This record gives sequence, C-alpha cells and structure tokens, in this order.
Amino acid sequence: MAHRSPLINVMAAAAAKAARGLKRDFGEVENLQVSKKGPADFVTVADQRCEQVLQAELARARPEYGFLMEEGGIVEGTDKSQRWIIDPLDGTTNFLHGIPHFAISVAAERDGEIVAGIVFNPISDELFWADKGGGAYCNDRRLRVSARTDLTQAVMATGIPFLGRGDHAGFLKELGLVMREVAGIRRNGSAALDLAWLAAGRFDGFWESGLSAWDIAAGILLVREAGGYVTDVRGAKAVLDAPDLVAGNETIHEKLRRLVEKAKAIHNKSRAAG
Repeated sequence: MAHRSPLINVMAAAAAKAARGLKRDFGEVENLQVSKKGPADFVTVADQRCEQVLQAELARARPEYGFLMEEGGIVEGTDKSQRWIIDPLDGTTNFLHGIPHFAISVAAERDGEIVAGIVFNPISDELFWADKGGGAYCNDRRLRVSARTDLTQAVMATGIPFLGRGDHAGFLKELGLVMREVAGIRRNGSAALDLAWLAAGRFDGFWESGLSAWDIAAGILLVREAGGYVTDVRGAKAVLDAPDLVAGNETIHEKLRRLVEKAKAIHNKSRAAG
C-alpha cells in the first residue's frame, strides 16, 4: 500500500465528499442537454457548490490555512505560510456537454512551494496524488512519466484557445510546428487531467498558455514526482504564475520546449513586421 501523508488524506476525503454532488449534478446535466435553456447556469451552480464543500471540509481539517480558489478568490488564513489551491471543476466545458472527463484539483502550498496535490476524476474514480519527495500515484499504483524520447512516437496534449480567449494565430503556429514532428496531439479539455495523465505515462508531453495556478498546481507536482520536468517556455522552473507551461520527461520536455519557443519567436517576428 502506498503511504499517504495526512495532507493527502485530508484532500482526498474532501474531494470524495465534493465529488458526490458533482456526480449527481453531472447526471442532471446529461438530462439538461435537451432543454432549450441549456445547462450553463446549472454548471456554474454545480461548480460553486463543489468549491463550498471543498472549502468547508479543508477548513475543518486545517482551520489556519488560507485559500486560493477559482470561484472564491483569495481567502487569507491565520497561517500566512500555508494555503490550499483549489479548482473545483477543471473541464467545465466537458461537464457542460455530458463528457465524463473532468476533475477536482487541490494542492497544498507551503512557503510558495507545492508540497502535496491531488487530481480526482469522480467518473473514472481515479485519484492521482503526490507528496513532495514521496512519489506520484494513481490510487495505489506508483506513476512514472513515459520513457519515450523520439518525438515521432510521442503523443502530446495541449489546450486550444477558444472564443474570446487566447492568441489563436500564435497557437496555430505552435500547432503547425509540433504536429509535423509528433505521432499525435490530443485536446482533452482539462489541464489538471492532462498533467496527471502525463505523470501516468499516457501522454508524453504537454504544453499550454494562459493557465491559472488552480489549473496546474497539483498537476505540476504529480509530473515532477513521477520523474518529469515542468517549466515555462523559456525553461524557468517556477511556473505557477507563468504565462505558458511545457512538460514531459527530460528529453521530450526539452524537444517540445524548443519547438514551442521557436513557434512563439516566429509569431512575434511576423506580428512585429505586420
């Protein structure tokens, strides 16, 4: 049996409780698909309700911790050095469309460093978790990033900018450069699960721009504890607040990072010229 720290136990219990409501709401959303109004408002409520359960459970276990939450923003704790970083529903669009690929993401940050994290998909019942220095796991199975080093055999995950968000032309440059080199590119709709799947060796590499700390805090630790690398496009290690993120095993990470960096340089040059 993999040994879970008290922090992981607290997070896993909170996520399990919050997930019960999410699963019920997901069943409702599938019914709402056929209604004219659609499920958008309903999902916002589901999101908020999940976050409230997480906050209440975590605050009960560690009353001194602060919070950084997608919906509720920053809540200062009495202990300024420790806080929870929460995304109650990463993969909202999937949830909205009845696609069973979304997750609850919770990370514990101490003195600016992620020390524990979980990513939980309530539908597949997969709990990805990691303690700093203790390795990464899916339920009780130890995780390792994939050993592939050849881009032509690698499958990459990414996030695609959508209506009103992100630099569409810039992303298409990146996609154009990467897709010519790799075996495949996937867009599954949840950065937290993309990073968890990378830690599990299902994906070989991942890149995305415009992410928020709550999308990636737990996932970053999962990848690093599974032996992988996570940096920004320039290779800087501190990425929670970076505008972009690249991840993979040592070799794939560097090859992917160079491709994305090259694409950004080409895009910036053409924009300056235009």
